[in-house]
Amino acid sequence: MGILQIAAVIVIVVLLVKPLGTYLYNVFRNETNATDRLFVFAERPIFALIGLKQPKGMTWKTYGLSFLVTNIVLATVSYLLLRIQNLLPLNPNGIDGMEQTLTFNTVISFMTNTNLQHYSGETGLSYFSQMAVITMMMFTSAATGLCVAIAFVRAITGKGETVGNFFEDFVKAHTRVFLPLAFIVAIVLVALRVPQTLGPSLTVTGLEGQQQSIPVGPVASLESIKHLGTNGGGFFGANSSHPFENPSPLTNVIEIVSMWCLGAALPYTYGLFAKNRKQGWVIFSAMMILFVAFLSLAYAAETSGNPAIDRLGIDASQGSMEGKEVRFGIAQSALFTTVTTAATTGSVNNMHDTLTPLGSITPLALMMLNNVFGGKGVGLANMLMYAMLGVFLAGLLVGRTPEFLGKKIEAREMKLIAIAILVHPLIILAPAAIALVSGAGQAGITNPGYHGITQVLYEYASSAANNGSGFEGLADNTTFWNVTTGLVMLFGRYISMIALLAVGGSLLRKQRVSEAIGTFRTDNGLFVGVLVGTVLIIGALTFLPGIVLGPVAEYLTIR
Repeated sequence: MGILQIAAVIVIVVLLVKPLGTYLYNVFRNETNATDRLFVFAERPIFALIGLKQPKGMTWKTYGLSFLVTNIVLATVSYLLLRIQNLLPLNPNGIDGMEQTLTFNTVISFMTNTNLQHYSGETGLSYFSQMAVITMMMFTSAATGLCVAIAFVRAITGKGETVGNFFEDFVKAHTRVFLPLAFIVAIVLVALRVPQTLGPSLTVTGLEGQQQSIPVGPVASLESIKHLGTNGGGFFGANSSHPFENPSPLTNVIEIVSMWCLGAALPYTYGLFAKNRKQGWVIFSAMMILFVAFLSLAYAAETSGNPAIDRLGIDASQGSMEGKEVRFGIAQSALFTTVTTAATTGSVNNMHDTLTPLGSITPLALMMLNNVFGGKGVGLANMLMYAMLGVFLAGLLVGRTPEFLGKKIEAREMKLIAIAILVHPLIILAPAAIALVSGAGQAGITNPGYHGITQVLYEYASSAANNGSGFEGLADNTTFWNVTTGLVMLFGRYISMIALLAVGGSLLRKQRVSEAIGTFRTDNGLFVGVLVGTVLIIGALTFLPGIVLGPVAEYLTIR
């Protein structure tokens, strides 16, 4: 039954790939199409307001500078609003302004699309902050990521000097993608009894006569963009395990599909830009193989239960249900865990800190690889860089010309790709080592031993991958953790984005070369294997020691 539930969701997502991928292509191909008639009435006044009546193409440098400046302005405004939220309207529960290091962490977290939360939403934020800061940045950070990914795809598949206009793409990402989809999902969630209100917390009388305060608020609107934008930040501290955020198995499936569908559709969009749909299906197939492999590990580990509990004579026939909601069970919990870390969402419907040691490898590994579907193009862009690396390595091994989409992969591109690939493990492993040997870092570890190592690795892997989920047993609302994870989130977001735009800009200027007998094909099954092998080998070389010291060592101690 569990496998059927998982298979059904996967089938739904696969069926959405072609129509949604085609729609995204039409939105961003900058040619007249049917989507113009639907949205031009809303976009025309926005373009007039920002002085963009005739959008001009930008070089990769101008495009990158534009998105950086836009992000800086939005982050500055958001920081001020959180610091003075106690003075602003829509604060019926009288919540104070946020502490400065926590504000720094929160603003960076949501601006980088990470949504790592070192606070509990229902007690740390006013309704105004939830909407004007958190929900706003869920839209803008998601739109930024999608725009950069589309610019990268245009660069490696096109020719000339420009990769599009950031501000035009930014507006279209809102008006044609996230706003309409978020509105539809929010209405569906409201119909399925997810709260959407500006009223204060409810005061009710419990069964024993005691007074109880039940937080509510504009939950459905935040939940929709939280998943569609692969943001992950919950309205409540319990995130999507809270019955108001995710009340039923049906809403659980809707949330899984919402956070997965855009990332799954983008490889097909890439194939349309490349004028070769097989290129898109190759990338999608490599992603799906990795996804199913890690999902199988999580599901098998959680259904097998905890060996330490088995030795106590406790019936574990239902598997390890610790930290999981009964209404979801192991199948939907394992699927949610795999999707949320593959799609870099960070939303959780179960406590990852209570996953079995082997089960915890899945979310850790997916964030460490950071190229399996991903959110709004992150996975696509990273997988395309691995594809170029695979072409280069395969060319060296068999003596074939290292070309990708008809353009030569040379030293400049490989240096930039190496920066993007190597920075990711560096900003995970280096701060994790500092945390494990420093007093400030050790103070946050609540589980000594191997599980504590996993907690620390998970926190920095989540920050670097702009995921935002956590092993919530870590006491992370301290100056040390707020500042270090904030910096990791910054580096994890912007270094890779700038590097991939630079790679795209370099390839864009190159002339296409004709395919010859020595050209290595990148649109067939063989290349799927090369790509999967490249990802796993690079991932093992950089992260396997950390996995062994954490989850694997913990598993061996409870056998």
